[in-house]
Amino acid sequence: MAERKATVTRNTLETQITVSVNLDGTGKLNVDTGVPFLEHMLDQIARHGLIDLDINAKGDNHIDDHHTVEDIGITLGQAFAQAVGDKKGILRYGHAYCPLDEALSRVVIDFSGRPGLDMNVEFTRANIGRFDTQLFWEFFQGFVNHAGVTLHIDNLKGFNAHHQAETIFKAFGRAVRHALTVDQRAADQMPSTKGTL
Repeated sequence: MAERKATVTRNTLETQITVSVNLDGTGKLNVDTGVPFLEHMLDQIARHGLIDLDINAKGDNHIDDHHTVEDIGITLGQAFAQAVGDKKGILRYGHAYCPLDEALSRVVIDFSGRPGLDMNVEFTRANIGRFDTQLFWEFFQGFVNHAGVTLHIDNLKGFNAHHQAETIFKAFGRAVRHALTVDQRAADQMPSTKGTL
C-alpha cells in the first residue's frame, strides 16, 4: 500500500495554516496554533488514532479563536482527504465509545465521500478556560466538509466540560483509526456496492 501521507497549506487574510498527516503513524504530534486547549484535543486525535500530525497555524487570535479553529478543521480535513487516497481496502466505518471519569462520548464515522455532521453535545460550560466550546462544532464542521466524511458525535453523559470534550476527541481518534484500518480480506476492493466513494 502506498504511503498515506499528505501536507496541505491554507493561507487566507485571517489564517496561515500548514497541516501534515501520516495516517499510518505512531501518534506523534508537533503543534503550534496559539490555541492551547485545541492543541490538547489534537493530541488526543494523534495519540488515539495512531496518526502523526504536524500542525502550524497563525491566526487572528487577537480577535478570537474562531477563524483559527475552523480553518484548522478545514485544513486537517483536506489533508485527510488527500492522504486516504482512493479508499480501496479500508474498513470505511469506524466507531468508538470513550469514557473519562463521569463523562462518556460516542463517535461514529463513515469515509463515505458525503459530508455530514450530526453533533449532539450540551456542554455544561460555555468556556473551558478561555476556549469557547461552540468552536468544537466549527472545527468538526470544517473537517467533515473537506474530508468528505459523515460524522456522528454524541456526548452521552458528563458534567465536567473538559471531560466532555476530551472523551469526544479520544473517541474521534479511535473511530478514525478503526475506519482507516486496511481489511486484508478486501485489500483491493472498494468498500461500497457502488464501486466508488
